Amino acid sequence: MSHRSIRTNVTRVAKVVAACAGVLAVVACNNSGTPSAAPQSSASAGGGGVETSAAPTATSAATGAPVPQGGQAGTPKPSTAGKPVGSGNNPRCATTDLSLVLGAPKPSPNSPTQLDVPLTYKNKSPRTCALYGVPGADLNGPADPNGPVYHLTRVDNGVKYNDVPAGSTATATITVLKPAAGEPTWTPTQVTTIPPGQTQALTANWPSDLPVLRQDAATHPGTYVNGILSDPA
Repeated sequence: MSHRSIRTNVTRVAKVVAACAGVLAVVACNNSGTPSAAPQSSASAGGGGVETSAAPTATSAATGAPVPQGGQAGTPKPSTAGKPVGSGNNPRCATTDLSLVLGAPKPSPNSPTQLDVPLTYKNKSPRTCALYGVPGADLNGPADPNGPVYHLTRVDNGVKYNDVPAGSTATATITVLKPAAGEPTWTPTQVTTIPPGQTQALTANWPSDLPVLRQDAATHPGTYVNGILSDPA
């Protein structure tokens, strides 16, 4: 066989190998499960989670579902739709713009061992202001080995850019884990709350018949404060 024929055959074999390699590369990419175009990530839902950077007072928001030590607690409920959440153009509600009412406890949809206590803020100013994020919340009560103040963990699950017209309200729920039989009981006398972005506090009396299981050292306690939701129109 001539040298020219050998070179021709080698060239043909090289082209076939290159073509096969290209086919195998395509098959490998397809089998890897990687789509040719990555799907676009969804933006924050209009009535869903809060933009973390917009809630400067929420310094210890829980990232997972709070669960009590030695017990079971449900996953925090998702935010619900209410009034339009706003554009983010209105200034935050100052503490002096607001009044506070603590609602009656009701069974929590998360777990039969928990109760939800509405923490309702009313805009008493003559203007619309924005109230969104996770408020600070402390339960104050009698002497306890952990101290007389129970600092509640914050769960960042409220609405985004919530506008509150004059005379309207917005609510953050305190989810409470009730002590089981044989567990130590501690009944607060007052709740102290600081609206998001503020430093001045509001207070309200705590129900005298609602004890709380103290879990000060728990990473994911069963008692926590949820993000602010817009109230139904």
